[in-house]
Amino acid sequence: MITDHADINTRPQYDSELTTLADYVVNHKINSELAYDTAYYCLMDALGCATLALRYPDCKKVLGPSVPEITVTHGTPIPGTTFKLDPVQAAFNIGTLVRWLDFNDTWLAAEWGHPSDNLGAILATADYQNRKLLAADKAPLLMRDILTAMIKAYEIQGVLALENSFNRVGFDHVILVKVASIAVATQLLGGNRDMIINAISQAWLDGGYLRTYRHAPNTGSRKSWAAGDATSRAVWLALMTLRGEMGYPSALTAKKWGFYDVCFRGQPFKFARTLDTYVMENILFKISFPAEFHAQTAVECAVQLHPTIKDKLDQIEKIVLTTHESAIRIISKTGPLYNVADRDHCLQYMTAIGLIYGDLKADHYSDAVAKDPRIDALRKKMLVQEDKQFSKDYLDPDKRSIANSIQIYFRDGSKTATVRIDYPIGHRRRREAGIPLLLQKFKTNLATHFSAEKTAQLTALFAHRQHLEKVSVSEFLAAFSD
Repeated sequence: MITDHADINTRPQYDSELTTLADYVVNHKINSELAYDTAYYCLMDALGCATLALRYPDCKKVLGPSVPEITVTHGTPIPGTTFKLDPVQAAFNIGTLVRWLDFNDTWLAAEWGHPSDNLGAILATADYQNRKLLAADKAPLLMRDILTAMIKAYEIQGVLALENSFNRVGFDHVILVKVASIAVATQLLGGNRDMIINAISQAWLDGGYLRTYRHAPNTGSRKSWAAGDATSRAVWLALMTLRGEMGYPSALTAKKWGFYDVCFRGQPFKFARTLDTYVMENILFKISFPAEFHAQTAVECAVQLHPTIKDKLDQIEKIVLTTHESAIRIISKTGPLYNVADRDHCLQYMTAIGLIYGDLKADHYSDAVAKDPRIDALRKKMLVQEDKQFSKDYLDPDKRSIANSIQIYFRDGSKTATVRIDYPIGHRRRREAGIPLLLQKFKTNLATHFSAEKTAQLTALFAHRQHLEKVSVSEFLAAFSD
């Protein structure tokens, strides 16, 4: 029977976007020493951030097995804890620890994100695979393999973010964590090219994560474990694929039912550059402040102004905060702030803390500090405005600036000079000044949880990249466990 309304059920070739990502993971050789050096620092910084997160009860309460009664005899050790977990739950725990304080590395483009979120999947699957390899008397995965997987996961997440704005269709950036994690995790688990393609297609079939938990009036703590959720979902889907679960060739391009038509306004992804090592080489470190990255230079400006205005806070008439469009869209916020998650994504709150205290630490987001009446008093005096050039330079691939400036006006008619910072201390253009501070950040973070002896041991583990690369993944994770 002939009908005009039947779907054509001819199985298509796999979407080129899926094969491009898989071919990069399987075939691309990393030749950049700068990328490996940067990955080494990213790994160090992420583990330091994970350690610092253990100070916070709200983080610790979501860690551990899915239910307390479950134990895993040969599970993956979770840094800074006594937990040993299956790879799915281990990915959630590690990803959540790394991400909790919004202090890990960052990528800013049309889409934003934190590529070290992928470490949940990378470390969990590599450790799980190592146990299988060692049981079969085969050579284990080494930390060199982890650095390689990091470079490729960062590149996938970051290049997809360059010109594809998921936030503009309401989706959270952790969708890209899931895609990048599943690509490298499937390979670490022993998957071949076809399996990696199948797994990536599964990731897109999930659709996206709504950004509701990142924005007023619903900002909440889910944003601190959303990356852990995404990276653990990637591991689960990778394991399903390795059991023989099929893939979906036109998961992106299928008319009416594919990701593009359902979730992306019918628009295909743009690949702004060939996949190589660009993202890792240009990653942004959060060195000075645990703050949403669009606010990093604003807080730096505020800290510079602190000595000048700290004794004149009650005389301020107006604070002009000039920024870029993305900062206004994501973190400019007026009205009540209800919790830690609300405060660490409020440009005005973070700036006020810098002006009042001359610093910004994770504890400054606490309920106790938020009661300081000076904070809201300053927030009400802030005028946030866009500089079009700041917005243009933010998207320029040769600049990638994150500019902010502050000028303060007093009731007597006087005013401060305008303090402007285009590149935060964690930017590639400030690497020489930033790396020594990054090393100190790592040591300081370790000391919040581990003994002085253990801190020294873990610091020594990162003394030389060439030494670290030869350590087995399982030995590395065991060193970080309690």
